[in-house]
Amino acid sequence: MYSQQRRDFISVTLSRQDGRNYNNSKTLRRQSCWRKWKQLSRLQRSILLFLCLFLLVCGIAGYPTLSEHWRALTERSAEEVWRSPDDELKPANPAVVPAPQREEDSIQGDRAEQPSQEKAFHSVASKNAHSPTSPPHPPQKIVRNLMIENQSKNPPPKKNCSQTKNIRTSQKAKNEGSPPQGKKKQKSVVNERQKAVIEAFQHAWKGYKDFAWGHDELKPISKSYSEWFGLGLTLLDALDTLWILGLTEEFEEAKKWVVNELSFDKNVDVNLFESTIRIVGGLLSTYHLTGDSIFLEKAKDLGNRLMPAFSTPSRVPYSDVNIGRGIAHPPRWTSDSTVAEVTSIQLEFRELTRLTGNEKFQKVVDEVTKHVHTLQGKHEGLVPMFINTNSGHFSHLGVFTLGARADSYYEYLLKQWIQGGKKETDIVEDYLQAIEGVRKNLVRQSEPRKLTFVGELAHGHFSPKMDHLVCFLPGTLALGAHHGLSAEHMELAKALMETCYQMYVQIETGLSPEIVHFNQNALRSKDVEVKPADRHNLLRPETVESLFYLYRFTRDKKYQDWGWEILQNFNKYTRVESGGYTSINNVQNPNNPEPRDKMESFFLGETLKYLYLLFSDDFDLINLDNFVLNTEAHPLPIWSA
Repeated sequence: MYSQQRRDFISVTLSRQDGRNYNNSKTLRRQSCWRKWKQLSRLQRSILLFLCLFLLVCGIAGYPTLSEHWRALTERSAEEVWRSPDDELKPANPAVVPAPQREEDSIQGDRAEQPSQEKAFHSVASKNAHSPTSPPHPPQKIVRNLMIENQSKNPPPKKNCSQTKNIRTSQKAKNEGSPPQGKKKQKSVVNERQKAVIEAFQHAWKGYKDFAWGHDELKPISKSYSEWFGLGLTLLDALDTLWILGLTEEFEEAKKWVVNELSFDKNVDVNLFESTIRIVGGLLSTYHLTGDSIFLEKAKDLGNRLMPAFSTPSRVPYSDVNIGRGIAHPPRWTSDSTVAEVTSIQLEFRELTRLTGNEKFQKVVDEVTKHVHTLQGKHEGLVPMFINTNSGHFSHLGVFTLGARADSYYEYLLKQWIQGGKKETDIVEDYLQAIEGVRKNLVRQSEPRKLTFVGELAHGHFSPKMDHLVCFLPGTLALGAHHGLSAEHMELAKALMETCYQMYVQIETGLSPEIVHFNQNALRSKDVEVKPADRHNLLRPETVESLFYLYRFTRDKKYQDWGWEILQNFNKYTRVESGGYTSINNVQNPNNPEPRDKMESFFLGETLKYLYLLFSDDFDLINLDNFVLNTEAHPLPIWSA
């Protein structure tokens, strides 16, 4: 039998030489740790030293980011604590809040009618349109006289009692927490064609909500989404359309997303132009329509994040900005920006200054406008398509178009003048000179129907190529004529409107391609020719945009009928059963238009909005004497005198 061994134990008490017993002091613990460290193998000690060194390096690398976030947090907290009442966002009162004062205001004298000078201008303009030896621009004195005379005939709209009443009602509703114009929207009469637009919008919105909510763009065929900036682009672009169409439930749902989910603090590159016209413009417009300051706060936040784009040697902005890191840069392949991009952000930035009182927004875009005004390289008011951000000069000289990369430059010349109360004479002079340049150099007629179209000029060679984008021009011309510019502009607008309609009618699906070439050979039977690379349709708004303006100013019902035909064809060839609408690749094949599986944000932000306004006979619905629509169809108020 196994017996357990006996073990004897001896208890020993050690004492220190100084007579004190062990008391777990820090000194003894340090000695004990050092002893344990020495007992580790060389490999173990090497591993521990490596880990400590690795953690030290990570800490040093992460310190700038952590300190930056901590600094931003503390500064934001301090700003919120010490913000004075004067820094609060200003309420939407477009008829009461005056426009910023300018030096040019002092030069405006008494405005008397001058019919003889108007006739003189028409005579000079007509002569310039046909004479190759005529001066490149109308004399500035005549242009100024024409502008002053037309302003006297068409003074800026004055605030009336009903307008004041609506403003007070809106402000009261805002204070009570309800939409300021919601009751009015419910009482307004909506006709059958407008109901069809509402149904189309709800169908598109259903697809976006089901498959792409909070993302940039819907892919309706694959029932998914695509990202461009990752900022909910379609939702933000459609906010004011929801409000105008009276879709209260959908609007409140979208607003909830803006309040709880929308953040611009993202490490993402955005395009300065696109994010300004779609997001900043959409937020500002929604703020003015609803009076809800959350939309102004978001617009101000994004506006601040876009400011680094203007930190260039020439002050001509870069095309792209990282809104999270505050770094701007040109495209990877060039140091150029397009002229349309740098000159079509003015309405939005100017309005940010008016609402917030911070002059920096308007200052940077006014510098760009003044700079382009003085540049060499124009051709009778027409501008090249590119501008270098380093030198500040036009590049790729000799090519002139009203299509992509240049189109909205001309549009914003007129609309800045209107927005500012028709005081900025340099801007309207540039616009008038440009239109005369278009008439002289780019306007031609097709065969056999003599359709008036706008082509392109490349190093003196004319091309009968016209982008669908150019169909913004009839509406812009009509808007200028409405605000007192030459009546000849309205005649040109009507002729071009017929042409843009024919770009739909003469195509097999009844939908316009992206680009057409007009026939100038009298022996051929068709005016419109389409190349295989140009036969796609992106659900663009330009033609229905101009139809809206032409109907508003002429009251001719045929423009409504033309818009109705276009809506029917959108429903027939681009509607997706599960929700949404899709761009198509081939407008010439009704049997297989080849869907592209993409619904651009502007289909909701512009195309359907313009159709709804076109079909309305309530001309106070976005009154064009009170609002100017930006190039993404977002209405902004005209500044009071």
